[in-house]
Amino acid sequence: MTVPTITLNDGSTIPQLGFGVFQIDPAETAEAVTRAFEIGYRHIDTAQMYGNERGVGEAIAASGIPRDEIYVTSKLNNGFHRPEDATREFAQTLEKLDLEQIDLFLIHWPLPTRYDGDFVSTWRTLASFVEDGRARSVGVSNFQPAHLQRIIDETGVVPAVNQIEVHPYLGNEEARAANAAHGIATEAWSPIAQGRVLDDAVLQEIAAAKDVTTAQVALRWHIERGDIVFPKSVTPSRMQENFDIFGFELSPDEVSRISALDRGEAGRTGPNPDVFDYIPD
Repeated sequence: MTVPTITLNDGSTIPQLGFGVFQIDPAETAEAVTRAFEIGYRHIDTAQMYGNERGVGEAIAASGIPRDEIYVTSKLNNGFHRPEDATREFAQTLEKLDLEQIDLFLIHWPLPTRYDGDFVSTWRTLASFVEDGRARSVGVSNFQPAHLQRIIDETGVVPAVNQIEVHPYLGNEEARAANAAHGIATEAWSPIAQGRVLDDAVLQEIAAAKDVTTAQVALRWHIERGDIVFPKSVTPSRMQENFDIFGFELSPDEVSRISALDRGEAGRTGPNPDVFDYIPD
């Protein structure tokens, strides 16, 4: 099974489907990623806040898969936005992953009410990681349209990716439109709304007609809309199911019916980026 790739605005490519390791126990991460590689995943999404970068690195080192066939993303911890902190901790990410270069590194959250509202210097610091060759691409996560506009206006550097919450109950269309206007790829986290969409009647009807699962329909909806998606599961059968979404398609009408399930802000499963200010101890 060949996973489609998306060409980013810096000319690099990223697999449209990946494997997310959010909330996977660090002690179990290497095994989970190894299993993902066996299924066929080649795109792994981790973060400093997940605490499991080292397990991802162990699985990569043991895989025998050529480095240029694996795409790795990590994200800056909320406590390290100051330039000197971001620089130090990025080096730690590379050490834990046992990589000389990471494919994509993101600011995890904008934290507009922290650091005197300064996420611009953080973004400028991430851009320097591309300049020195330690990051192939850099981007952001959970950035609202105004946050995007500000960093672009003040630095002239456009993120390659904006990773935001997107699923049938939160289309996040304003943020997706802002991404598209700047040529920024949208990555969708929480793609099945932490399971909330699996009992939806519309998804169930479409799934029954195609002899697939509701989760596969939801993931295929993301693919049809051009977003990058990385579902997370440590159950082998579910990991395989999430990977097997390229043997069927959704019609434009089916995509529209699913998009119409959007509940706006009421559909969020995670925090609102305009007010989220969590910094781990």
